[in-house]
Amino acid sequence: MLDTVRAAVLMAATLATGLMAGVFGIYALAIMPGLQTTDDRTFIGAYQAIDRAIVNPLFLLTFMGALVLAVVAALLQLGPGRGAVLIWTAVAAVLYLIAVVVTVAVHLPLNDALKAAGAPAEMADPAAVRAAFDETRWVAWNLVRVVTSGLAFGCLAWALVQWGRVQPVS
Repeated sequence: MLDTVRAAVLMAATLATGLMAGVFGIYALAIMPGLQTTDDRTFIGAYQAIDRAIVNPLFLLTFMGALVLAVVAALLQLGPGRGAVLIWTAVAAVLYLIAVVVTVAVHLPLNDALKAAGAPAEMADPAAVRAAFDETRWVAWNLVRVVTSGLAFGCLAWALVQWGRVQPVS
């Protein structure tokens, strides 16, 4: 029974972390490069709409669930003979924690400030609002999230391989 729980949590952690790596990646590969080419009002309005849409229960469950599941997956590997799986899950949890901390420390304040600036059509100086958002900083720190969450996903995938190696053959 415990092995079934261990496997299920490890698979769920891998899936959730992979989903989040994809979210951060799509921002780096398409959303921010696409928005970068727009005028100030369009950038602000589109970004505000995207940010409002992404803050939803399913996203939040996946975003925080990836961290919780990775930590629980690591804790479930404590014990003899599970070292290879434990190491990879623990590294994954730390890497994904970095992505969460970057999100909370960098991205949320920038996103919230842009939303608080109001409706783009009513702004006297949308260029100043966009400049205050600091796209360059947002994009640079998003790359940290792309790398850390991508590496966390890779570590969890490798932990699954290690899991298969430590299970007794039936």
